[in-house]
Amino acid sequence: MMNWTHHLIIAPILIPLAAAAILLFIDERSRATKAMISLCSVLLMGAAALILLRIESGPNDFDGVYLLGNWAAPFGIVLVLDELSALMLLLTALLAAAALVFSFARWHTIGAHFHSMFQVLLMGVNGAFLTGDLFNLFVFFEVMLAASYGLLLHGSGPLRVKAGMHYIAINLAAALLFLIGVSLIYGTAGTLNMADLAARIPEIEPDRRMLMEAGAGVLGIAFLIKAGMWPLCFWLPTAYSAAAAPVAGVFAILSKLGIYVILRLTMLLFSDGPAAGFGASVLLYGGLVTVIFGTVGVLASQALGRVAGYSVLVSSGTLLMVLGINDNAISSGALLYLVSSTLTIGAFFMLIELVERGQDAGAAVLAVTMEAYGDAEEGEPDQTEGVTMPGTMAILGICFAACAILLSGLPPLSGFISKFAMLSAMMGTGAIGVPPTASVWALIILVILSGVAALISMTRAGIRTFWSSIEGTVPRVLVIEVMPVLFLLGLTLLLTVQAGPAMRYMDRTIQSLSNPTVYIEAVRNAIVVGAEKGKAD
Repeated sequence: MMNWTHHLIIAPILIPLAAAAILLFIDERSRATKAMISLCSVLLMGAAALILLRIESGPNDFDGVYLLGNWAAPFGIVLVLDELSALMLLLTALLAAAALVFSFARWHTIGAHFHSMFQVLLMGVNGAFLTGDLFNLFVFFEVMLAASYGLLLHGSGPLRVKAGMHYIAINLAAALLFLIGVSLIYGTAGTLNMADLAARIPEIEPDRRMLMEAGAGVLGIAFLIKAGMWPLCFWLPTAYSAAAAPVAGVFAILSKLGIYVILRLTMLLFSDGPAAGFGASVLLYGGLVTVIFGTVGVLASQALGRVAGYSVLVSSGTLLMVLGINDNAISSGALLYLVSSTLTIGAFFMLIELVERGQDAGAAVLAVTMEAYGDAEEGEPDQTEGVTMPGTMAILGICFAACAILLSGLPPLSGFISKFAMLSAMMGTGAIGVPPTASVWALIILVILSGVAALISMTRAGIRTFWSSIEGTVPRVLVIEVMPVLFLLGLTLLLTVQAGPAMRYMDRTIQSLSNPTVYIEAVRNAIVVGAEKGKAD
């Protein structure tokens, strides 16, 4: 008999899908109703993700393979849950909850179908984390991109439209490369199921393996575009800094989706056999250059939005370098860094909108857009009504200082712990050897310098924003806007306090990924429900 918790594997996909469909039939003027449905969806999704994470982290033999349509692999659609996908599902739910609550202050009312697009985006992201075959990875990738196009343009404005057009063009090209890569892999291996593909790759003849590796390389480029590796990253700082604050906050997980797919496919398909180490040097040196580019961008940027955008590149470059080294101890610290940096950057994007509220022309664009949607009619409530936060500048300053500490990797918060875990592993024993190689020393130096650059840039911006602006007025900030930022920063504090259990979970995750046989056998041995009953009879 299948346990009810087994069906929770598909819940992170079905919940936002159902919510998006319901929201389409509700009038745009029913703001409170749409907001509550969207929030309930995200909370249910978060609850399901938390249960799945607790099950995966517990000592049990939970079957994480879900056969859609009751078709056995490799012919049917398969969802696979393990430690890594459970972690990413929970991270997505936490970030989405904070961004959604932040949008309730005003952003969800300045355009049509915000909540529907938000839910579709979550469905695509969660599906990409759970899918067990490349074709459905492409499907969920396209669903996620389609929703992200609308969300990036949400709120209008010439800068947002210009950045949105660039974003759409780049990601359409990435989708085309994705499709070409998948086609090449299927033409040579005859399957797109990840577990089946991992088992067949060692058996492919050397002359055909070159074509398969070419397809894998093209596929990798598509996800390196999403991850933001240099020279495929020039679109990212502009697009993320132009997006509305809650949209930019939830977009922080999208670059990590590219990292996730690269990590998943690298550890599953190219961890051993004739194709072992495929693309490792590209990831290592590409990550090095990406960190350099992002560090220079952080130092050169004057606007906080671009500082946050380049911080995404620094984070992605650091993770790509670690994937190129392919050492378990370093990778465990990198997973903790992935979680910490995602929460920090998501909070920072939303904090920027609060800090710079009185310093930009966004209010004029907002007023025009609200009038276009009929929000300026007599009798409509003011979207800035609500409980304001007392001691606004003090709270914003504390949040800003916390973001600076996390981004620069200073003690005692989780940014320092994750970087310390990576650096100590780089200088210790393991696959990198003792003493570390030249490339690893370069990585160590760059990680430290990128933290120094973030500290300099954030200190400069903090002085300009909180100390030098004598004539500036205190922005009117609502409690509902500050609480999501405090929530995400509070999660980084929780990650700091619980660093020991968190690192043990990361160690188990990396050990599971480094043993692809477990994944392959779990998918191949998944039993169809009817067959299980017949066998019992």
